Amino acid sequence: MFGNSWEVNQLQAMVACQRHRGPDGQATFVDASNQAKLGHDRLSILDLSSAGAQPMISADGRFVIVFNGEIYNYIELRRELADYPFRTGTDTEVIIAAFGAWGEECLDRFLGMFALMIWDTRDQCLFAARDRFGVKPLYYSRRHDGGVAVSSEIRGFRAANVEIQPDPSAWATYLARGFQEFPGNTFWLGVESLPPGHKLTWRRGATVTISRWYDLASAAGVEFDERSDSQVEEEYLELLTDSVRLRFRSDVPVGINLSGGIDSSVLLGLVHAIQGPDSDVSVFTFSTNDPSYDELPWVRRMLERTQHRLVNCVLTAEQVPQLAASVQDYEDEPFGGVPTLAYARIFEEAHARGVTVLLDGQGMDEQWAGYDYYRHVNQSANAPIVQGTVTSPVRPECLKPAFAELAMGLEVPRPFPDALRNLQYRDALFTKIPRALRFNDRVSMRSSTELREPFLDHRLFELALRQPVRRKIQGDTGKWMLRRIAARLAPKELVEAPKRALQTPQREWLRGPLSGWAEGLIADATEVAGGDWLDRNTVFTAWETFRGGSGDNSFFVWQWINLALASKRWD
Repeated sequence: MFGNSWEVNQLQAMVACQRHRGPDGQATFVDASNQAKLGHDRLSILDLSSAGAQPMISADGRFVIVFNGEIYNYIELRRELADYPFRTGTDTEVIIAAFGAWGEECLDRFLGMFALMIWDTRDQCLFAARDRFGVKPLYYSRRHDGGVAVSSEIRGFRAANVEIQPDPSAWATYLARGFQEFPGNTFWLGVESLPPGHKLTWRRGATVTISRWYDLASAAGVEFDERSDSQVEEEYLELLTDSVRLRFRSDVPVGINLSGGIDSSVLLGLVHAIQGPDSDVSVFTFSTNDPSYDELPWVRRMLERTQHRLVNCVLTAEQVPQLAASVQDYEDEPFGGVPTLAYARIFEEAHARGVTVLLDGQGMDEQWAGYDYYRHVNQSANAPIVQGTVTSPVRPECLKPAFAELAMGLEVPRPFPDALRNLQYRDALFTKIPRALRFNDRVSMRSSTELREPFLDHRLFELALRQPVRRKIQGDTGKWMLRRIAARLAPKELVEAPKRALQTPQREWLRGPLSGWAEGLIADATEVAGGDWLDRNTVFTAWETFRGGSGDNSFFVWQWINLALASKRWD
């Protein structure tokens, strides 16, 4: 909290309500000027001793840092900063040393995920930044007197009694068009989100200033890579291997999340390439006891003749109501339905088994054009928001007219001369990846577990975006070059398997064992805002049609359920 009108008890409330993000220690710092109050919940990953506690003060006493995330190349950076009198083995201290040596430009040297704040006690100013893809969250709320509060989660502002209200325009946009991410904004009036690749500065007596420090399109460039396929393949594989290797740096146990697809096959193959065939890290996957959706047989096939311990995290329909209410309490905004709940089960099991860090395979579809709509001849920035559906995922006709008029459009830059890369850019920074990262950060930290995304290394994304269409799509097959790489790492039958959207029986459960639960919440949703948002008759007509078996997706039904779940926490 910055500005002298904040109270220490407000800071303490923010720290207390986010303890799940760091159960290993809590601490605060109050600047002598009373202009800065910093708090931190520590999840110990590197240097588990008390020396690694935050807020951390630089050796010369000038800078104070609080930091969420990991800088994976901290060892290499530490060597460059040999003149700094290091007292810990943490990446946190490397950040503060790097900032002292290189200033804001230190961000360009970081390989990692981070949301960080550094308070300059001498110049009385704040510097904050978020990583390139926004893996780690950073929210802020401006005060009328010029002060600002910053938090990892929206719930922190409510705990500190900061006045925030649900944003009708954001909800209208979500319900009418399906958009869940609004660069710089949130589903709450009074709370803003620092966009990925952006930095924030604040100085006493001045306003908050936001500016970009990283842009994927500029870093990738518009020119295609003219090298041979083999040259690109070798460079990409080298970067992949380095990315996974760096993300195993930890002083606590590390596991991996697997599905049965090519991305997971690549991740597992890289783990073996790095750790050898005797690698025995725990492997986590989820299932729902439905053979039409479960990928457990594929995962077991992947693990044949390995030493890995497989943990199957089962989600049943009976678990959904209670788990959905709990997950919503941590998400603060809409989340991704039953698939997100299944993912939550993975982190619950990992925490119960003492595995604090998990690696995941997010990001390959966006890099190598894996989604089915990438293969359409006429690419469009209006490609579907839900993979694998034919019918519309949303029902805007169920909104009352005045509420529907509040819905916003999504203006996405088109920095590339070709439609395919513009669509990849959209998915990476405005739609698919941002919402997946938000969902997954909350459900992982809900169980005090850190999720690392090795395939979201910016070096990989930049290289992939330089590649022409033929290296991504050939015929009706996406991820062409990735499949070549996977063939060197995984069994042939896994590499050649067709893409399967990672799914759960959400549609079947909502029509069957969860229909009573769903109908009750849908009724609650029609009463939100005094009944001024949804048209009850139209909603229930659509619900009855869906429950009768019509339609190939349940996205709009989950929207109404999610609205009801969220609204129960607005008072």
